[in-house]
Amino acid sequence: MILSPKESGKLIAKLAKHVQILPEGIKDLGGLITKEVNAGKFSIEAFSQHSVHPKSTDPWALDWIFVVDTLNFCFWHKENEPGWVVDGKSGYFALCTAINRALKENVDILNPKFYSTVTKDQLGKVFRSDNGTEIPLFDERLKSLHEVGASLLENFEGSFKNCVLQAKNSSKSLLKIVTDNFKCYRDEAVFKDHEVSFYKRAQILVGDIWACYRNTGLGQFDDINEMTMFADYRVPQSLLYYNVLKYSDDLLNVLEGETVLDNGNEMEVEIRGCSIEAVRLLCDYVKERVDSDKEVNAILIDHFLWDFRRSHAEEIVQKKLPFHKTFCIYY
Repeated sequence: MILSPKESGKLIAKLAKHVQILPEGIKDLGGLITKEVNAGKFSIEAFSQHSVHPKSTDPWALDWIFVVDTLNFCFWHKENEPGWVVDGKSGYFALCTAINRALKENVDILNPKFYSTVTKDQLGKVFRSDNGTEIPLFDERLKSLHEVGASLLENFEGSFKNCVLQAKNSSKSLLKIVTDNFKCYRDEAVFKDHEVSFYKRAQILVGDIWACYRNTGLGQFDDINEMTMFADYRVPQSLLYYNVLKYSDDLLNVLEGETVLDNGNEMEVEIRGCSIEAVRLLCDYVKERVDSDKEVNAILIDHFLWDFRRSHAEEIVQKKLPFHKTFCIYY
């Protein structure tokens, strides 16, 4: 049986030999987050504050979120190579900008009838960059669009909205629908003979819908607190910064040596799994210390840590806090 992301995080943290969760770090960062929450700085509104994101009133918002999260993986590049940039933006925000540009150019990019058969040339135009650099894993992105588009047309009458309606306000149900029907979202691994899962993109898909619609209408999920953080390669850097995670010397040597880890590698699995468990512990710590009317969950803590990594990028580089490098479609 494949363990859920939450169960996987607990198991991996218990058996890990390369990554350690530090109780003092949980206490210190938990205290900081508690202050932020009580000061009203933690909010579901963060999604709508980014100008590249749709508003819940946009009739195409749900389809936009699905397409973007289907493509939301692997934006990093090697030190000696130029990164993929669109209108001056990099990474995830470059992807959002590229999709928004395509919409302005009347490309039917949100329609599964289009993207289930989109050609290399058509998608290449959507992803064209400022500097001629191709988006990483272009072929995998093309394949992912073909795959999810075909499944929507075959199983959901060509509409992702039908997936959401079928879930009946349950984030766990939507997670299962997505991972059962769209292979490219099936983010799983084997760790010490245990089948584990992370479902980073499937969970961020649920989280983005929840945040965009502010837990109402299509985005109302009565069990949203069942979701974990989104196990990627950037949030662990914030956890390192705050001394929540500690890496072994062997792991640090691998990361500092610019080694590319295979998806499913033991070290990679430990970083991702321990990140999930660390954020769960942070969430529990904060919930015990904030006002009862304040909303706290793993998604909001993930948003805080991801935004922190972006706003403190230079400092994190100066402190030589490495991120693990993996080329894969799952994050």
